[in-house]
Amino acid sequence: MKAADEVLAGQHRDQFIVDPYQAGAGTSHNMNANEVLANRANELLGAARGVYAPVHPNDHVNMSQSTNDTIPTNIRLACLSQLGPMNAAFENLRGAFAAKGLEFDDIVKAGRTHLQDAMPIRLGQEFTAYAGSIARGRKRVNEAADYLRDLGIGGSAVGTGVTVEKEYPALMVKHLREMTGLDLRVGADRIQLMQSMGDVAAFSAQIRVLAIDLSKIASDLRLMVMGPRTGINEISLPAVQPGSSIMPGKINPSIPEMVNQVCFQVMGCDTTVAISAEHGQLELNVMMPVIAFNVLLSMRILTNAATVLADKCVKGIVANREMCEYWVERSAALATALAPQIGYEKAAEISKRSVKEGILIRDLVKRDGILPPDEIDAVLDLKKMTEIGVPGGTHRGSIGG
Repeated sequence: MKAADEVLAGQHRDQFIVDPYQAGAGTSHNMNANEVLANRANELLGAARGVYAPVHPNDHVNMSQSTNDTIPTNIRLACLSQLGPMNAAFENLRGAFAAKGLEFDDIVKAGRTHLQDAMPIRLGQEFTAYAGSIARGRKRVNEAADYLRDLGIGGSAVGTGVTVEKEYPALMVKHLREMTGLDLRVGADRIQLMQSMGDVAAFSAQIRVLAIDLSKIASDLRLMVMGPRTGINEISLPAVQPGSSIMPGKINPSIPEMVNQVCFQVMGCDTTVAISAEHGQLELNVMMPVIAFNVLLSMRILTNAATVLADKCVKGIVANREMCEYWVERSAALATALAPQIGYEKAAEISKRSVKEGILIRDLVKRDGILPPDEIDAVLDLKKMTEIGVPGGTHRGSIGG
C-alpha cells in the first residue's frame, strides 16, 4: 500500500519504461506496474530488488486480477479523470463565445452560404450559435462518458471471474469511488465489457464530433478576419504572433490555425481508436494500449486548444462594425426581401442587375420605383431580416395584404 501511494504521488516515474506501442492487451504495462510495486514494497520491508519476496508481482500485486480486466478498467478511469478538465475548458470557451454573442448582438452583417451572398445575420447570432455548438458537443461527450462508469474489474482472464472472490468486484468499485471521487458502477456483464471496446470508441467518436465543430468554428474565424484590406475583415483577432517571416506588419490568425491542426489530429486519433476497437477477437481486444494512447491524447490536446482559443483569442475579438455594414449593404441577397412583394422572378432579376450595374439593391429599388417610397425602408430593414417574419409585414396577395 505504501509503494502504491508513492507511485500515485508521482514517484518512480522513471521505472515505468514500456512504450505505448507494446505487446497486445497491455500485459507489458500491467506487469511493469506489478513489478515496480512489488520491488518497492520489498525495499520498504528491507529486502533487495529482484528477489520478489516476501511480495511477488503476480501472487500478491496481481491477486484476483488479470491484465484483461485491469487495463480496460484503467482506460475508463483515465478518461473519466480527464473529463473534468476537458469540461471546464470547453465551458470556458462556450462562455467566451456567448459573451461575444451578447456584445455583438446589434451588429448586422452579410450572411454567406456556399461562400456566396446570403441574407443578413447579426454577428452576435453567429457567435451565440458557436456557443450552442460547443454546448451540444460537450453534452454528447458527457452522455458517451456515462457508459465508461461501468467497470469490468473482477472479470479476470475472460470475464467470467475465475480465481476472483465473489466480494471482490463490488469492493473494488467501492474503493475506487472513494479514491477517485468518480461516480462508478459495478459492470452488470463483465464478459461483454471485456469483449468490447465499444464504450471507449463511442466516447472517442463524440470527442471527434466536438473537434469537427470546433475546427469549423476556427475556420470561420479565419474567414471573417481575412484581409485586412483585400478580404472580409469583419472581425479583428488579438495579435499573438506579430509579423510574417518576410512581410512586415502582417498578422496571421495563428491560434485558429493551431486549433484546426489539433482538431485534425483528434480526427486521426479517433480513426485509430475505431479501427483498434473493431480488431478485438473473441473474449478480448488486444489493441487496448493504442486505444488508450489515442483517446487520452485527443482529450489532452483538445483541452489545451480550447483553453488557448478562449483565453488568447475569442475573449479579445473585436468587431469591425463599419466593414460589417459595408458588406451587408452590398449583398446581392437582399433582393430576397423583395420576393414576398414582387415575386421570385422579379427579385432574381433585380439581384442580377445590382451585380451587373454595381449598384446597391436599396438604390436600385429607389431609382426604378420598384416599391412605393414609404415601403422601401420597411421591406429592406436589415435588422428585421435577422429575425423570423416577412420583410415589410405581409406577402402581396396574402389574406389581408
